[in-house]
This record gives sequence, structure tokens and C-alpha cells, in this order.
Amino acid sequence: MKATPELFYTSLPINGIGLDELLNDEALFIQVPVDWHIVITDIKNSTKAVLNGQHQTVNFLATGSIVIVLNIANKMNVDVPFFFGGDGATFIVPPLIIDAVMQALSKYKVNSLNNFELELRAGVVPVRKIYDDGYELRVSKHSRSSVFSIPVVLGQGLDYAEKLIKGEDYLADKYPDDEDEPDMTGMQCRWDRIAVPENQEEVIALLVTAREGVRQSAVLSKVIQLMDEIYGPPQQRQPISINKLRLKTSYNSLKTELLARLGKSRVLKVIHAMILNAYGYIYFRTLKGKLYLEQLVQMSDTLVIDGRINTVISGTAAQRFSLEERLQQMETAGEIYYGLHISNASIMSCYVRNMDDAHIHFVDGSDGGYTQAARMLKAKL
Repeated sequence: MKATPELFYTSLPINGIGLDELLNDEALFIQVPVDWHIVITDIKNSTKAVLNGQHQTVNFLATGSIVIVLNIANKMNVDVPFFFGGDGATFIVPPLIIDAVMQALSKYKVNSLNNFELELRAGVVPVRKIYDDGYELRVSKHSRSSVFSIPVVLGQGLDYAEKLIKGEDYLADKYPDDEDEPDMTGMQCRWDRIAVPENQEEVIALLVTAREGVRQSAVLSKVIQLMDEIYGPPQQRQPISINKLRLKTSYNSLKTELLARLGKSRVLKVIHAMILNAYGYIYFRTLKGKLYLEQLVQMSDTLVIDGRINTVISGTAAQRFSLEERLQQMETAGEIYYGLHISNASIMSCYVRNMDDAHIHFVDGSDGGYTQAARMLKAKL
């Protein structure tokens, strides 16, 4: 039985082959339906906010937009591909939910400005517009682990949509505010800065985009092979390790989470969250809690491929020197542009629908890793 358009992404097979192999087999990538939409959120002037020390708030607001969209999709029993970008997120959504998504994000934009004085840009571009203007947008699913898969995109469609939205022609202002508050159930930011794993020295946020005139899939596959060669397989460069996780305990850190979710901070709600975090120390020592932590590492979103590579990895300085040397060679040869930011920790925000098997964890380098790497990349572009 043929899948309905709304179930396009749900029905895609999950590919368990190596990521470099997947990228090199373009037959495994399917064109996104013409009646779907690209939705993009980002924090305006995020670089300035990061430099002013607001990197965790920027990350958290980006995560909030993901939670809002996924909660709407879950209620309608559809899956949507999404891509976390540090200061925002990108979604490819079916027509069934586009109005609800944009109304909720319009409301979230108002809340973000009122509560944090940060402007969340939210825009939508029809996939049909992408194709009419001569750009490609194809997607596949890749299995990162036994419990986690990610969308992988080829084509410049998402990059083109971002340029249109930042040009302010496709912003969400035409969507009326919904009177209801956006559903942010499941959003959490309970983990403190996460130090690098043992025997490693640093965390890097890396962005790589293929240059015009080269075969995008082959170049991205080459970069993935390069990371495997220098850092080892994904589990060896994973910046999140269980023994470095620490729950937040301060009033102010938990207040930020509740301010984003509930508007004006309520003291009793913050105290309640602090009590839950105290319980977490006990829970994470139980068998069920230990299983959750193991899955947390596996379900940490440290690699995004949305037409370019966005990844957060950990390793040694020597490994980074080797990686930069090889990337510079590829850049000089006219194959790629890249941006990179070095830090000594990761930060993580989470979407937890339940503690058993429905949780995703969004990772960035501390001090605005993705945003700072994008700053370096944009200077080259």
C-alpha cells in the first residue's frame, strides 16, 4: 500500500550502511514531495548574543523551536526531518501541519523576545519554490545506532531556503498568533557544561560545505572518511560521556528553562524542578536510570547533514591539527569551505517525551561552538 504524502518521511527505509557509503550512493536519496515546506528558525544577531555570554540561552531557544514542532508532529502521528544548528533549527514538514507549526512558532517568537530580549526569526519556504528556482532537495535516513537514526540531505535546497528567509521575504509574520501557548512538553536543560571525555583534550564544532562545481555527495563522503581516519569511528569522537555528566543545581540555571517554557518565572516551579533534579541523583543510580544514560549518549545529536556537515566531536589537539591540515588542503583544492571552533566542554539541551525510548539530546560546543564556526565559514563565503 502506497504511503500518503504526510507519511513520506515516516515510510523511508533506515540505511544501516556506513555514512560515507550512503553519501556516495545517491540512489538512496529520495526527492522531498513538492507540496511539503521548509521551516527555519534562528536567533537574529546570535553571534553578538554568544559573544555577550548568552550561548546557552541561544542553544536553549533553538531547542525550544524543535520541541514545539515535534510535539505538533507527534500529535498528528507524522515524522518530520529536523536539523539542530546551535542558534536555530531547520525542518521539512508536510502540508498537514504547516499552519499549526507556523502559528506556534509565531507565538514562541513573541515569548522569546519578551522573556530573553532575543529575536527568534521563523520563516517558511514551499519546497515547490526550491524546485522552481532550480535547486535540489533529496533526503535519506541513516542509522547512527540501534536506537537512533538521522535524516541526511543532499542538494542546496535548505541553504537556498535559509537565504530567502534571512532576506525576510518568507517570515512568519503573516501567520496570526495562536491564543494558546506553544506546547513545549518534554523540553529540558538539566545538564551542566560537560567536560571532555577522559584521555581527550578538547571539543570542536565543525561545519563543512561543498564548493560549487564539485560533486557534493563525494566531497562530504570524503570529509566523513577523513574524520574516521583521524579520530576513529563516531563512538570514539563522541563528546558526551556518562562519567562527565553533572545535573544543574543552581536556581538561575533552572529558571532559564522554566522562563522559556512558562513565561514569567514562578518560584515554586523552579523549586519543584530543583527537587526533581535532586531525585535525579538517585534515579540515575538505578538500573533504569543507567540504561537511560547509556541511551542518552547514543541519542546525542552530534552530527547533522543538511546539505553540509555540522558536527561536534572531541579529541586531542594533535588530531585537530591533522584534521585542519587536511581540510585546508581540500579548501585550497577548491573542494570545500570549512569553519571550526575549539572549546573545552560541550553543552546539551534535551527533548524527553519519556525516559524509556523517546528522548533526543542536542549538543553544541560550549561558548557557542556552531555559531562561532559559522562565523568563520561565512567570512570565507
